[in-house]
Amino acid sequence: MTTRTQAIRLLEESGCAPNVIEHCKEVASLAVEIAEKAKAAGNNVNSELVEVGALLHDFGRCRTHGIAHAVEGLKLAKNKGVEPEIAEIIKRHIGAGISKEEAKELGLPEDDYFPRSLEEKIVAHADNLVKGTKRITINERLKLMSKKDISEHIVQRVKTLAEEVEGLSH
Repeated sequence: MTTRTQAIRLLEESGCAPNVIEHCKEVASLAVEIAEKAKAAGNNVNSELVEVGALLHDFGRCRTHGIAHAVEGLKLAKNKGVEPEIAEIIKRHIGAGISKEEAKELGLPEDDYFPRSLEEKIVAHADNLVKGTKRITINERLKLMSKKDISEHIVQRVKTLAEEVEGLSH
């Protein structure tokens, strides 16, 4: 499995900006905390997969800062021989997922980008709770989304994912 050190090296060697790398480290830190709480509550979660997936979730930002960074990150991960489970985390981390129809509208390859595994869901949720390198609450994230005129069903999707992931630690 790709290690933490290898993941950070991949980000650096691919030309990711230092602020992106710092964001990835903070998301990974929070994601591991969430994973450990979920494990303590009896859920079967791979913390190592969560950490490396979270470190590489924005891998594609060395190529674009648009929504396509998930697809670019997926391509980069496959080219660099990163494990398929980590590549899936990269692909599925955007917000709380994107449907095939939404992907087509956004100009992405027509595919399902919803997080499915617990690890994918934890990374997507942790990413929603980190703005730059600062941790924010889910309510702060939802307010930011509403201010950006993001449609209500997408805001609700992020809220539902938050409730599901937060529920793992009870």
